[in-house]
Amino acid sequence: MRTTRRRFLKNMTWMTAVVVTRSRHGGGGVSEKLLDTNALARFVEPLPIPALAKPIGLRPSPDDAALQIPYYRIAMRQFQMKVHRDVLPTTFWGYDGSCPGPTFEARRGKPLLVEWANELPHQHIFPVDHTLHGAEADKPDVRTVVHLHGGRTGPQSDGYPEDWFVPGQSATSYYPNQQEAAGLFYHDHAMGITRLNAVAGLLGLYVIRDEFEDGLNLPKGAYEIPLVIFDRSFRPDGQIYYPVSGKTGAPWVSEYYGSAILVNGKIFPYLEVEPRKYRLRLLNSSNGSFYRLSFSSEASVTSVGIAFHQIGSEQGFLSAPAQMDLLILGPGERADVILDFSDHAGKEVFLRTNVAIVMQFRVSPGKTADSSALPAKLSPVTRIPESAVAVRRELTIADYQNRLGRSNVMLLNGAHWNAPVTEKPVLNSTETWSFINLTDDSHPIHLHLVRFQVLDRRPFDLAVYQLTKKIVFTVPATELAPGELGWKDTVRVDPMTITRIIVKFEGFAGKYVWHCHLLEHEDNEMMRPYVITNA
Repeated sequence: MRTTRRRFLKNMTWMTAVVVTRSRHGGGGVSEKLLDTNALARFVEPLPIPALAKPIGLRPSPDDAALQIPYYRIAMRQFQMKVHRDVLPTTFWGYDGSCPGPTFEARRGKPLLVEWANELPHQHIFPVDHTLHGAEADKPDVRTVVHLHGGRTGPQSDGYPEDWFVPGQSATSYYPNQQEAAGLFYHDHAMGITRLNAVAGLLGLYVIRDEFEDGLNLPKGAYEIPLVIFDRSFRPDGQIYYPVSGKTGAPWVSEYYGSAILVNGKIFPYLEVEPRKYRLRLLNSSNGSFYRLSFSSEASVTSVGIAFHQIGSEQGFLSAPAQMDLLILGPGERADVILDFSDHAGKEVFLRTNVAIVMQFRVSPGKTADSSALPAKLSPVTRIPESAVAVRRELTIADYQNRLGRSNVMLLNGAHWNAPVTEKPVLNSTETWSFINLTDDSHPIHLHLVRFQVLDRRPFDLAVYQLTKKIVFTVPATELAPGELGWKDTVRVDPMTITRIIVKFEGFAGKYVWHCHLLEHEDNEMMRPYVITNA
């Protein structure tokens, strides 16, 4: 095992035309020039806002046959979409024929049913690597199963990676929505091809609201804006480019980074806003890119940032708004943000990363009445005491490479997917999980079903650990960002650090998974089942 050669917390956006070698299933590489997305005209198209999902009727609740609950049918389809005015239409796969798919608006304590229908073609638009576990040649190339990321859902509706279904079939999921207001998202989770289905466009938002949120008087309606961020590369004909290894019969690559950052499916969009407070619901749905996000009054990545407030993380509100000028989001992470445009009337504001401008806000002139508020306090986040911990687990993250430094397989705690289950927490018990990162990658680790709190993140001596399996910390624990002090379902595990979380396993007993949310890693064994058992 070696450490990888990776870029730590760097947005990998190549804003130039490049020549790459792409090999197909059968082998030989073909040189190919990609679309220079940096040369596209900027801010010429408005930001699309995903449509709201609408129920088509009522059905009996699985928990109470006498109770009729909303029933949705969402079909996965292939469709064409323009990512930019000057780019030819792109083939996507999307829920209800859109990317992002329609946004679900759910209420706490109000369950719903969704029939997910696979109406995709039988041939995948990207090469499938049949050497990966779960994607062998005896399995159909096109398979889907939907996971509600962050949802407290019974195991039969969680989107277990092996519960996939093929074109012409459907599966119905029951979402009880028994959790606090939060911004979740849904996406494909089919074993061995999650990365491909995600790049194709299978993702969408799922927002849960409750009475507590109603009473906060936050910006809402037209003043609450979803920002779904992901990166893609494109060929000159407008089609998505997904690289392959060049190795005959084994096209898997260890990471995917696009040359363009899209917001709600558009490159360089703009949004017209009023000089008042807005609530921005941010999701990083990229396969592998971490983003260092900030706002600026200039179209520059080096100008002074504009202060904003984070009010929530993946699983709900923070205890109080946190003022900041930089937000780091890894794949699968979300942030709930308040940005006040009142000091920028008649001007422009830009969303950017540390290396690229992402989108433009056009602030109208004059003054606008704004009755919304930024509360001094939000939802109390009671810290889970470590005295409540029943089990403490130490779990390694490793990348096993060949002599050329190329990844062969990526494992959690040294175990393949089909090895016996080793994590078996008892329902309603509390545990700490210490993620020991033996690589120089940052890995966003996601646990299905549960929410957790981050305890600390601390660098350790990798060489000593590899020789003796003893943990020797090299410096004190690093300070956690304000957004990491709330309830989370995905945590960034930095290179050669140990990141500890504390989690109560509540809700349901049954089989779930935990995995790295770098989707290329997840598809090559960096995912493990875990089982919540009854006492």
